[in-house]
Amino acid sequence: MEEKEMIYKAKNGNKHALNELFLQNYNALLGYCIKMTGNPTLAQDIAQDTMLKAILNIKKFATEAKFSTWLLKIATNTFKDYLRKHKNVEVVEEISTNNMKNIEETAITNLQYKELMNILMKFPYEKRATFILKHYYGYKYEEIAQIIDCPVGTVRSRLHNAIKEIIKEMERRDLL
Repeated sequence: MEEKEMIYKAKNGNKHALNELFLQNYNALLGYCIKMTGNPTLAQDIAQDTMLKAILNIKKFATEAKFSTWLLKIATNTFKDYLRKHKNVEVVEEISTNNMKNIEETAITNLQYKELMNILMKFPYEKRATFILKHYYGYKYEEIAQIIDCPVGTVRSRLHNAIKEIIKEMERRDLL
């Protein structure tokens, strides 16, 4: 079944279609939440809250957007609300399973990933979300603007500044 058809059915109360939409998008949603929070436990909570909000508001979903884009927008807003309520967010190292054959290459890649995530966790959530959506999920500027609810120019600016700061910090840490 095509996504638009599943969305139509879900909006009309078909629980199987809604469940299928969640199954198809859950891994991307959870991965995004992990990258945004830096904490797998908190990420699961944010993902669950996101899914609950999506269930309660499925009839409000605008069908011109992708379902995954809508979920990430809800997740971004849910995390933003969480940050407002809790000023101290503890970062827990993400456990990554990597199937690379070369162990040395895997260790270097994991170290670089860990360092990048440490740098990203210091960014405000808006800049972090912009970077993650662009470089981990491949969203276009217009889609990112829709998810985080800001103009396209702001997305470009945040992304440009994030990359400059990441490069500067990685050079400072002698990682480049």
